[in-house]
Amino acid sequence: MKFTRILLKMSGEALMSAGEQYSHRKLTGLAQAVAQVVQQGVQVGIVVGAGNIFRARSANLEIVDRVTADNVGMLGTVMNAAILRDYLRAEGLRAKVLSPREQRPLTKSFARDDALALMQSGHVLLFAGGTGNPYFTTDTAAALRALEISADALLKGTQVDGVYDKDPHKHEDAQRFEKLTYDEVIDKRLEVMDLTAVTLCSEQGLPMFVFDISDPNNLVNVISGEQPGTWIKKEAQ
Repeated sequence: MKFTRILLKMSGEALMSAGEQYSHRKLTGLAQAVAQVVQQGVQVGIVVGAGNIFRARSANLEIVDRVTADNVGMLGTVMNAAILRDYLRAEGLRAKVLSPREQRPLTKSFARDDALALMQSGHVLLFAGGTGNPYFTTDTAAALRALEISADALLKGTQVDGVYDKDPHKHEDAQRFEKLTYDEVIDKRLEVMDLTAVTLCSEQGLPMFVFDISDPNNLVNVISGEQPGTWIKKEAQ
């Protein structure tokens, strides 16, 4: 697949290492990989989760209200985006953080026309703050932003090289899928993204590629078509 514009979705864990909430090595590697992708003429948008800081589902929801927990998680994504933005700038890239509501001095408000103009001028955009609403995950935010910027594909960087029929870390006989349809993801109950995100991608025909980003250079390999992973599309191709 020839890429001209992508949306990269990563969990907050992609920024951390053992004992480090923010890994200088991983952040530098990610920034350098994005720089190589940009040098190939590909426009890049990024959504990062907040799992290295806070997970709403692991909060004590008997005390902390779910809406509060989700809003704290969205703040975590702003923190991660701001850190990654500065690493991107250190590699000579122009980068900005956009969020549903402006949070000065870290973010500016997302507006589709402004975002497209920035991408066309060579900026890497980090979409933070989720959808701006509780009860929606950063997976859904990534699908939404990918569609809004008319991305060629949503690239989901995980800690395994694609989608498996069961957890490959626990089962030696786990089998990786090379291709799936969104209906198969739902029918097989494969935990690729949350159901809202999967449904949104399916309805709008947005292709998704799931790959291992524990080595940031794999992102460059995805663009060149050399990275193993799993393609998910609306219909089998």
